[in-house]
Amino acid sequence: MSKNKLLYEEYLEKDNVAILGQLESSEIGLTNLEAQNRLLIHGHNVLKAHKISWVVILFRQFKSPFIYLLVGAALLAFFLQELIDGFMILGFILINSLLGFFQEFRSEQALKMLNKITTASAKVLRDNQEILIPVDQLVPGDIIKLHPGDIVPADVRLLECNNLQVNESILTGESEPSIKSAEPLNSKTAPIHKASNIVFSSTNVTSGQGTGVVFATGVKTYIGSIAKLTIETHPESNFEKGMSKFSTFVLKLVGFTLSLVIIINLLLKGGTTNIGELIIFSIALATAVIPEALPLVITFSLSRGAIKLAKHKVVVKRLSAIEDLGSIQVLCADKTGTITENKLEVSEIFGDKDNVITHANIAISQKSAHKDPFDIAFEIALKNQNQTIKSWTISHEIPFDPDRKRNSVLAQYENKNILIVRGAAESILHNLKNSADEKLTDWILNQEKSGKRVIIIAHRFLPNSDEYTKSKEEKDLILTGAISLIDPLKESAPEAIMKAQQLGVAFKIITGDSPVVAGSIGFQVGLVKAPTDVITAEKFFGLSLTEQKQAAASFNIFARFSPHEKFQLINILKEEFEVGYLGEGINDAPALKSANVALVVEGASDIARESADIILLNKSLSVIVDGIQEGREVFANTTKYVKMTLASNFGNFYAVAIVSLLIDYLPMLPIQILLVNLLSDFPLIAIATDSVDLEDIKNPESYNIRDFAIIATLIGLVSTLFDFIYFAIFYKISPAVLQTNWFIGSILTELLLMYSLRTKFVFFKSKAPSLTIFIMTIIAATITLVIPFTTFGQNIFKFAPPTRNHLLIIIGIALLYFVSTEITKNLYYKFRKNAQEIRE
Repeated sequence: MSKNKLLYEEYLEKDNVAILGQLESSEIGLTNLEAQNRLLIHGHNVLKAHKISWVVILFRQFKSPFIYLLVGAALLAFFLQELIDGFMILGFILINSLLGFFQEFRSEQALKMLNKITTASAKVLRDNQEILIPVDQLVPGDIIKLHPGDIVPADVRLLECNNLQVNESILTGESEPSIKSAEPLNSKTAPIHKASNIVFSSTNVTSGQGTGVVFATGVKTYIGSIAKLTIETHPESNFEKGMSKFSTFVLKLVGFTLSLVIIINLLLKGGTTNIGELIIFSIALATAVIPEALPLVITFSLSRGAIKLAKHKVVVKRLSAIEDLGSIQVLCADKTGTITENKLEVSEIFGDKDNVITHANIAISQKSAHKDPFDIAFEIALKNQNQTIKSWTISHEIPFDPDRKRNSVLAQYENKNILIVRGAAESILHNLKNSADEKLTDWILNQEKSGKRVIIIAHRFLPNSDEYTKSKEEKDLILTGAISLIDPLKESAPEAIMKAQQLGVAFKIITGDSPVVAGSIGFQVGLVKAPTDVITAEKFFGLSLTEQKQAAASFNIFARFSPHEKFQLINILKEEFEVGYLGEGINDAPALKSANVALVVEGASDIARESADIILLNKSLSVIVDGIQEGREVFANTTKYVKMTLASNFGNFYAVAIVSLLIDYLPMLPIQILLVNLLSDFPLIAIATDSVDLEDIKNPESYNIRDFAIIATLIGLVSTLFDFIYFAIFYKISPAVLQTNWFIGSILTELLLMYSLRTKFVFFKSKAPSLTIFIMTIIAATITLVIPFTTFGQNIFKFAPPTRNHLLIIIGIALLYFVSTEITKNLYYKFRKNAQEIRE
């Protein structure tokens, strides 16, 4: 893989003199004047925040091809003085946009509440004096002092350090602190986890002290390059792609059919055609076909999903992300903080547990103000075993040394001097009085294979007269025992991953951690058959592009991936799949921004939260699976509406259009067509509240225009046939009778069609419809049957009151229509299922 040289790599090999010379600085720091001049050149040490105003959120609601289509239809209706039609369409657009705006604006406000505002300072040398300055005033060339507890404010090349350890998990994903050194490296390049003489902005010092020179601030820092990558990435969501395809399909279909209707009318009727009336009639037909309530149905569905998720403490920043979540085929995550707890915990103990844990706690440094993750883990284990070290006293200590890889203390207990040594196996085992037995070495090997870090505890008794020196650590030690530590899995992780797989979602871990640790975690949660089924970034990007695509699909564990490499991997996966990414660290931000759906957990970095579509305030991964299911339910209900409205509307569209060629009056008045549209859409909007069959949420789906077209055509033909039946029965009586009875029949058949197409099964085998749908159906049917008998209906809509026999005929035909749609629907889905089985 070709790789651009990163800024920090310029400072890896050089010694202190060369680095200070390059940055035009010195060991006594910059003068205030120099610092002010550099501040003008380099700017403040800040990452520019990406603020979203309410105006942006409002206009975002109108960024949909379907909205453009509806606005065009409304303007055309106004131009032709069809005011009811125009206002009805604009009403749908307004309600939809306000609902979407309210939900997303509220989410943005909730997100702002999560961001903690802090004012940080840094200790620097200016004019040879040590002073505190705001971190945004730091400039390249500043000499900075680092102490335990400090958050590193810029990218710094170390000039000197003493036992300095830095937690870089926010960048690398490793829970274990990185040991730092001021020594030049022997390589011109190094990944961030091996850049031992560099400390990066936003990491934090866990122990020791250091002095360094700032070489990058603001957007030029390593974290700044990550932030820049997130800003430059603007992926199109699956929802947007689906809506774009669908609106284009409807627009082309309507345009073609209307043009055909007008041309044929002109050819058949010639000079007798009323051009104005024909255009108004055509516009009314077009409005009847366009599913103008679709944005409203989608927004209702998404809002209900957002409310449900909010009850599980999930903040939805982008409303359409709920539906996108349901479509993902691959869910990726950085293990740290999402699958694991991002804290070390004692896993197993070799030797006498009480003795080993007691000695491990006595060896905790008394000089450091901040305990490292190992110390915290040992203290918790001591408390859990109800042990105490109050009767011990510490007289001397030798702090941890990166070269020796151990530390030691001289403690007094029951009038005895005990030297306790704690460190890595390779630094202690060869100093034992008696060589380590095979049982211990096998135990260590097995623990390390499981991705655990092993700490050896040893001791020796010293006479009171003996001087305490490093040499005492290096001979005649007695093994106390050994402790293995692990970053534990979150309790919800294995179950959540298994549920995701049951929903047809592949789960992948992409981490900056080592392949041993990542493989062990993957094995524990059931993602791989063996802990060695891991691919590293180095190996992955050494493959050809075709092999990379194959590896991206086949491997589930990716280790030693930098933020930029995660970003590239997500882009490769996106070529074949809809991808969701779950993370929390700064190192996740580019991948989050690139993914189709970005999810972060509470406590995530500001940049990660900025890139997210969905924020989990509850760190349980099971809420993600709930979200996937919720997204699929939203998608299922949306596609129900699309199929219903296309099938019924196109059926009526074709019938009315064809019949208009056969008689010398309009089979249905434009205002009657609009009323049909309004009353049939009224209960259809409630489809957002409908229950969903389990079959519809088993696998990720996407907007299948072909499926929409086929089902709309098949059911549309059935609808057209029954419309012709209505026409054949009533057209000879009078125009008003045909128009009224066809109006009633059209609405009743559309209402019944809703109960057929809401499921792929026979209607009585599906889940019961929601109470809201049932109530709104009753209301719509009642209005349909009553309005022809009212003065309002007769004067405004030109209806003629139907006779009792006519009503019975209309209802009887509608019931036969329902049976026919059920047969057609079930034959189609049976055929499609058989075709899929043959392909597989």
